[in-house]
Amino acid sequence: MGNIRQMALCSLIGLVASVQGVRGGDLPALRVTADQRGFCTAAGEPFFYLGDTAWELFHRLDRSETEQYLADRVAKGFTVIQAVALAELDGLRVPNRQGDCPLQEMDPLRPNEPYWQHVDWVVARANAMGLYIGLLPTWGDKWNKRRGIGPEIFTVENARGYARWLGRRYRNAGLIWILGGDRNIESDAQRAIIHAMAEGLREGDGGTHLISYHPSGGQSSSNFVQDASWLDFNMIQSSHSRSESILRLLARDWSLAPTRPVVNGEPAYEAHPNHFRGGDDGWLDQHDVRRELYVTICSGAAGYTYGAHPIWQFYDQGRAPVNGPRLTWREALALPGSSQLKIATALLRDKQLWRREPATELIIKPEKRTIFPAQACWNPERTQALVYLPDGQRVTLELGLIQGAQVIYEIINPRNGEIVVKGEVPGGSRQAITPPEPFDGGRDWLLHIAARP
Repeated sequence: MGNIRQMALCSLIGLVASVQGVRGGDLPALRVTADQRGFCTAAGEPFFYLGDTAWELFHRLDRSETEQYLADRVAKGFTVIQAVALAELDGLRVPNRQGDCPLQEMDPLRPNEPYWQHVDWVVARANAMGLYIGLLPTWGDKWNKRRGIGPEIFTVENARGYARWLGRRYRNAGLIWILGGDRNIESDAQRAIIHAMAEGLREGDGGTHLISYHPSGGQSSSNFVQDASWLDFNMIQSSHSRSESILRLLARDWSLAPTRPVVNGEPAYEAHPNHFRGGDDGWLDQHDVRRELYVTICSGAAGYTYGAHPIWQFYDQGRAPVNGPRLTWREALALPGSSQLKIATALLRDKQLWRREPATELIIKPEKRTIFPAQACWNPERTQALVYLPDGQRVTLELGLIQGAQVIYEIINPRNGEIVVKGEVPGGSRQAITPPEPFDGGRDWLLHIAARP
């Protein structure tokens, strides 16, 4: 027993001794806004969470490849990169590109310092380029091996100690903590592990960073930890199919108490097989990306995370593919959906639509029934609104709900940001608006409405 205690003490000493301060460069700390609906910097500047999915970033890329990937995402306007410290694809036993595994003998209280020095470098490099890291301490199979490689290595005690160490190490870095890792909480024992991990992070970083929880497909963190004191915002995984379930998930989380910001943290990935099958079901494309992005925005959500199927796993020749990627990760950098996201953030910035509320009552009647009906949101003052037409449907709008005698409208191409139609109509009326014909890359359109100043 004495030897066991001595080994545990040495492990804890090693945890403290290996802590290195990783600085976040000039990135400001992030906070939840006063209305509990969005994010802002400590100085009060609005922040839209535009994430990219890079689960295997620390595990599968070398430093040159990391530079290439991060530079591409900076150029495309991303603000957050989601990556996993203990990676999904056998991340405990298969070394990273530097030849290092994260833990000694798979013990969470015995981190392998060379591995974490590489994580330090990636986090610092991303921060220096203006990107926050959405850091998952572990993929879910390490605490809930319902599926995946595992093994389960976490207990309440070592989860808290590991998380406390992580929190101290990255206390000054520009990051957001994301617990879960594509798993739902299915037992009291698992719940205790997640709460211990959250508490360890808070003890380690002193509450410096926001915390959320990443569940399995078709779920929200609100299903499992809505009342947790450590939860700063809810995260949804709408999953990888053309399904209207995203509408229900977003509407439900908007209506919950206590009020929390919502991020669609794992939507349909571009170039992913629809329903995980592909074939006759097809493959998800740029239109699917835009649809989930603008449906998310129109729900009033605080953020959206893009994903490309070859990129989350950093698939390359010689690596075992997961769910049949048809491109390498480098080829997938050029997928069109990733270049179109900054059109949305530019629109939110230029129109000052950071604060948005769902505006279902604005849409009187769509002219045809589709799986994805038209979606709308407006600012709290109801002086402007954004309407998304996922299938190019003609809509009738109740413009009397917009506070203005005259209303200006613009029809915007979401593929390139071009304003293709601009008009003005009397306020206080119902107005039918017909979008243009389908455009190369999809049939969806955006409609911006504003009271004339």
